[in-house]
Amino acid sequence: MNRRAMLSGAAAMALAACGKKAGNAASSGPPKVINFSILSVENATSVEVVWKPVLADMEKAIGIPVKPFYASNYTALVEAMRFKQTDMGWFSNLSGLEAVRRGGGEVFARTFDPSGVDGYKSVLIVPGSSKTTLDDVLKCDKSLTFGLGDAKSTSGTLAPKTYLFSPHNIDPEKCFKTVRQANHQANLFSVANGVLDVATGNSTSLKIEATRNPEIYKKVRVIWESPPLPEDPIIWRKDLDPGVKEKIRAFFLNYGKGQDANGERERKLISQFSIGGFLPADDSHLLPVREMEANENYEEAVRLGNAGKIAEAKKALDDIRAQVAARKAKA
Repeated sequence: MNRRAMLSGAAAMALAACGKKAGNAASSGPPKVINFSILSVENATSVEVVWKPVLADMEKAIGIPVKPFYASNYTALVEAMRFKQTDMGWFSNLSGLEAVRRGGGEVFARTFDPSGVDGYKSVLIVPGSSKTTLDDVLKCDKSLTFGLGDAKSTSGTLAPKTYLFSPHNIDPEKCFKTVRQANHQANLFSVANGVLDVATGNSTSLKIEATRNPEIYKKVRVIWESPPLPEDPIIWRKDLDPGVKEKIRAFFLNYGKGQDANGERERKLISQFSIGGFLPADDSHLLPVREMEANENYEEAVRLGNAGKIAEAKKALDDIRAQVAARKAKA
């Protein structure tokens, strides 16, 4: 959901070098520790306050120590899973797709919103005091400063490109005075304080900030919303011990479901990230984001005007759409 500095080649090499040492893949049988990756969308301290008791509950439930792995961008989380520094984690859909493709990951659960509404939306925000409209953004006249999200963020980058910019043949890098890349909270504060004229965000992060930073939230307004996007996936490594997987699965699918005081405590913890609980899922959960990705590739091929690339991208898009239709038919 956020863009920060990407891992450098040197950092990736460092991960590769220490992957066997830090990870569990080289050992046989149940791991001695579960390393759980978490995107630090704000400052690490505030994120840890919420996740620490949740991971402590998980550790107690599965009987294995659970250690958090915080990173400030999704690429770091994907690379950590790829080099087996982490065993599982909370991802966005686009970064989750990368974790499945490149990191040996597998979707086993997904979040749902405590409101009961399934899905969230990508948004564009502008200062509440400004007169900027969506038409102004689409003029593409390099008069506005713009904030994008993480390159692997579904709502911060892929969704606005797929549903807004590509249909209007707009390349954000060429249409704005400057383009900055930051997480949703940083973009919100930049827009609220007049540092940026417009930025991407999502409905969930806005809802969270309306509670945590109401004065900042009141200083922005939404000028565009995407269609609903899938909730976030929880992903583990495919090669994780099967017995441990089942304990982890049971923990997540039952977390926050109890009707006693402990269940209420669990729901209160995860509600701070606008999570109502977890539902079972598999890799088909990522089909909608694969469709968005394929559509973006097709639109890019059309813009370039290469007949061969267009045909190839169209076939890929049609194949994904057929899979999406088949999934909906089974639902």
